[in-house]
Amino acid sequence: GCQGGEKKLNTRITLWRKDKIPYGTFCAFENLKHIFPQAAISTNSYSPAEYKFSATADKAPGSLGNKGLLAYIIISPQIIPDAREIGAIMNVVADGNQVFMSSFYFGDSLLHYLKVKMKYPSSFLRLGDSLRLSVVSPLSYDSLSFHYPGSAADNAAIDLDAEYTTVLGKDAAGSPDFIKFTYKGGGAVYLHFAPLAFSNFFLLHQSNMAYFENVFSHLPASVAFVKWDDYFRYPRNSHFSALQYILSNRMLSWAFWLVLFLLALIYLIESKRRQRVIARVPVLSNSSVDFVKTIGRLYYQRKDNGNLAAKMSAHLMDFIRSRFNISTVELDQSFIDKLSDKTGYPKEALQVLLESIRDIPANAEIPDAALLTLYTRIDEFYKYVS
Repeated sequence: GCQGGEKKLNTRITLWRKDKIPYGTFCAFENLKHIFPQAAISTNSYSPAEYKFSATADKAPGSLGNKGLLAYIIISPQIIPDAREIGAIMNVVADGNQVFMSSFYFGDSLLHYLKVKMKYPSSFLRLGDSLRLSVVSPLSYDSLSFHYPGSAADNAAIDLDAEYTTVLGKDAAGSPDFIKFTYKGGGAVYLHFAPLAFSNFFLLHQSNMAYFENVFSHLPASVAFVKWDDYFRYPRNSHFSALQYILSNRMLSWAFWLVLFLLALIYLIESKRRQRVIARVPVLSNSSVDFVKTIGRLYYQRKDNGNLAAKMSAHLMDFIRSRFNISTVELDQSFIDKLSDKTGYPKEALQVLLESIRDIPANAEIPDAALLTLYTRIDEFYKYVS
């Protein structure tokens, strides 16, 4: 069983399975055996990309095979898997297993993979002195409400794909804070945006243990192995690099590739512009001052806006062909309809974007304002589909 907290409220939020303080998860971990009485319950401190979730021993790599269904449970202040770890988690799901994740903040790469967005950015969580939320009963399908007077700090999901997503719970405002993604073979991913609902404080308040029971009763009763994750609680810097961090963040990744693209354009344009052999000069250092000078030479000396606009448009068309497998030979209404259906980008915005591209005259000067407008519209499309 689980025990109560101290006389003086400890407000430190750990979500740690061994902590009996108000915002630890000792009660949740101890009560897993009541939800899954026939399952073998253990912990996992390995990266999903390095551990194969053996069904026989915590530290023995292997595969589940036909030995039983796995429930992999992650409750942590933040869950930020890298690309390899996301792939490993989804391989677990592809084998028909269940992955449950509850956190204040999920990494951009994970949310992008699942095609879901958070209602509040990580730095703007809804803070309050009480938490109220509901869960769908897996037996009666009624919506059951629960609350407690402790910290809220919950989040919610937006922009869900109703075809693949099931809403199992909502916050006080009616926004989804507990959702399920179902995959072929019976595997599923559960995202939960109010992890303090699994804290000792919440579960010991009145009859809130029923919330815990209803949430985890959505997982199949045939679960034979439960893995409680400890890995995502700790900073992981053994393989960390600045490039890895940049590429794992969607906005930084786009900025990184855009800078590389612009530098490549600068190299191509500058190399074509110079017709005579010139003395070798030192390579520009990677500083903001040198970068600004290079951009200055491109825009204020060369004024080659038409060339740059054409290359931006060509890059966009190549992106559409390779990413969405749509022909760009005819940029007509049929093209707009297909691209809008595959990306969700509004048809009206696509029409405006294509008009900007068509308005670019061949081998003619383009005003800076027109080039900026074209860049803005292309950038808005990239951001939306990313």
